[in-house]
Amino acid sequence: MRFPKRYWIVVLTFICTSVCYIERVGFSIAYTVAADAAGVNQSSKGAILSTFYYGYACSQVPGGWAAQKIGGKTVLLLSFVLWSLTCALVPLDPNRVFVLIVARLLVGVAQGFIFPSIHTVLAQWVPPHERSRSVSLTTSGMYLGAAMGMLVLPSLVKFRGPQSIFVAEAAMGGMWSLLWFTYGSDAPRIEHPKATASGFGELLLPIKGNVKSKVENGRVSVKTAKIPWMKILTSLPVWAIVVNNFTFHYGLYVLMNWLPTYFELGLKLSLQDMGSSKMLPYLNMFLFSNIGGVVADYLITKRIMSVTKTRKFLNTIGFLVASLALIVIPIFRTPGGAVFCSSVALGFLALGRAGFAVNHMDVAPRYAGIVMGVSNTAGTLAGIIGVDLTGRLLEAAKTANSDLTGPESWRPVFFIPGLLCFLSSLIFLQFSTGEKIFD
Repeated sequence: MRFPKRYWIVVLTFICTSVCYIERVGFSIAYTVAADAAGVNQSSKGAILSTFYYGYACSQVPGGWAAQKIGGKTVLLLSFVLWSLTCALVPLDPNRVFVLIVARLLVGVAQGFIFPSIHTVLAQWVPPHERSRSVSLTTSGMYLGAAMGMLVLPSLVKFRGPQSIFVAEAAMGGMWSLLWFTYGSDAPRIEHPKATASGFGELLLPIKGNVKSKVENGRVSVKTAKIPWMKILTSLPVWAIVVNNFTFHYGLYVLMNWLPTYFELGLKLSLQDMGSSKMLPYLNMFLFSNIGGVVADYLITKRIMSVTKTRKFLNTIGFLVASLALIVIPIFRTPGGAVFCSSVALGFLALGRAGFAVNHMDVAPRYAGIVMGVSNTAGTLAGIIGVDLTGRLLEAAKTANSDLTGPESWRPVFFIPGLLCFLSSLIFLQFSTGEKIFD
């Protein structure tokens, strides 16, 4: 049987997110090693690590708009080429602060176009009954990429130095760009005859200029296209997605950027000595993200639960368990306990993505990229706030306690995202919906 084109698209976007997160984890590992060797303090490290998210925040909504107007294939390709070139050309020198700031801003801006574009592409290619597992598989690439980065890159730094990570990331970005240029494609037109009749495919083609196409009685008509910005920005279901996206990324980015420091300084354990255990939190995210997608599609297609109840159920379970796991991390003073708690926290946060993350396509299938841009802007703000705030909290704790080995130094670091998870799950329960609210 012919392998459907939409499956190739999902596979390519899965690889895309994997490479992006290898880059993010790689920079935090390489910069941490280089900065510690140069004697950079924790607050300054937090400022550099959070710079990426300023650029990332600026390009989320423009990314959704660009993908809506000219198509996801072009936007994804240009963004990958830009950040890959930046990694290839910039030296990793902690003393050249201005160069690093500009480079991280550029990489952030470029990668900010990626996820809104992916949501636009998937909304165009994937029929409703396959959305949960398709989005979950695509986004699980983030976690597999992070896991592979945590497993392989510390050794690369040890034997080849921090700069070698930039070279490796640029090479991977270039190879994916070539794959996408060769095999990627914008919206389908006829692959799903039934889907076309229900508005899938043709209805979701990129809008050129000020017109869009619509299928009526088997014929394509043209009418003026207008993005309902006010309805999007004042919709309570959209804000439920936004709040949960903020919380998800607050927890993810704090752990992604500061877990290496927690192992190195809080538990006095070298990343190189941890072996494969350091990748378990992200591997758990990969597994639970796909489990959530399969479970969600099963509950919906078998009519066990409505779309709304399915999204709320998975989001609530994921965020409540993650909340508890985050709060108890400092209690466990062994590497095994810390890895277990962080694995549970990130795994169940990933399970929750089958709730809030797929919900973009439920409420606004035509404008999924734009709604994703709005909510991912909030997620990016979480990176700016969480990563920088964590650095300040740790610097204050170091001043008060003279070191960072005690659990009291790390308790607020993990309590804040734990509390946010609990509150966000309540908001999603109250205000979210699985019904389409924008046409």
